[in-house]
Amino acid sequence: MRFQHPFAIALAAGLAAACGSSEPAKPAPAAQPAAAPAPPPKLRVYVTNEWSGDLTVIDAETQTAIGTYKLGKRPRGIQASPDGKSLYVALSGSPPAPPGVDEKTLPPPDRAADGIGEIDADTYQVKRIIHAGNDPEQLAVSADGARLYVANEDAAQASVVDLASGTVVAAVKTGDEPEGVKIRPDGKVVYVTSEEDGAIFAIDTATNAVIKRVTAGHRPRGIAFLPDGSRAYVTLENDGALALIDAQKHTFVKLIQLKGEGKTPKPRPMGIAVNPDGSMIYVTTGSFGKLFFLDPKKNETVGDLEVGQRPWGVVLLPDNKTIYTANGPSNDVSIVDLTTRTVVKKIKAGDRPWGVAVISR
Repeated sequence: MRFQHPFAIALAAGLAAACGSSEPAKPAPAAQPAAAPAPPPKLRVYVTNEWSGDLTVIDAETQTAIGTYKLGKRPRGIQASPDGKSLYVALSGSPPAPPGVDEKTLPPPDRAADGIGEIDADTYQVKRIIHAGNDPEQLAVSADGARLYVANEDAAQASVVDLASGTVVAAVKTGDEPEGVKIRPDGKVVYVTSEEDGAIFAIDTATNAVIKRVTAGHRPRGIAFLPDGSRAYVTLENDGALALIDAQKHTFVKLIQLKGEGKTPKPRPMGIAVNPDGSMIYVTTGSFGKLFFLDPKKNETVGDLEVGQRPWGVVLLPDNKTIYTANGPSNDVSIVDLTTRTVVKKIKAGDRPWGVAVISR
């Protein structure tokens, strides 16, 4: 065995390092192209959270929350644009005033926070704020996406907004505390409810003038039209009932009582949705805790289902077999299978979920 002196070994290593390796350098691995972002889910439900000021987005195909995204103060009413690219959310700087609270004890409103947030439906980011009167609560967008109708709760008026320019083109006086806003299917009339006056204001969309004031009941909230525009149903929170309205003559027809056992002495109707074929109407009842099913042919309820704590906002999915309700105090959303009339799942949302909208691609 041949012996090598340690100094010779070190010298040889040093010369090799100085001269470089005789082996050719290996080329660096080619850079891998960045993975394309996953496309957004085709069917999504959007939930406004009034107290946490954000938006919870749910993948309705997997029934899982995608995430929660900041909006602004007191997001409540929410509507999707006809093209499904945007959402319009009513933001308000007025402090919440639950029943029984003396409004004189509340802090002053932050009018800089009032507006309609236009949200990108795919990135969930605020694109712009449209200033559309004080304290907007609910809203409706025209079928052509050109106009927005907004109930300004503190101002006792409805604002008509040109969406292209983001400007208010008309301010229509209504009763005190306007809330619900709904456009008749033919687009010629918009209804606005006045909680304080117990009335509905029918507004001509061509002239932006009030056609008629319809006395309905106590504390009217949400509005739904039958698909043919013949009738409207208005939820009356303090009557535990719905007002049936002739939507062509704008006259009160009858009161439809909601009856049953719930978490409060009587139902407190809030949100309302109608099946596109006109076969069924769905009504949430706030602190009563139930979703009611109403047959418009009989104008009678045909069942109810306990869905959660204070269900308010309600939306029917495009399959017409699934409903989502926003349940405020429990900070969650209930998914209702209409075939079996059961709650199949609850999904956590933000603080005090209020409004619900759906977009399908």
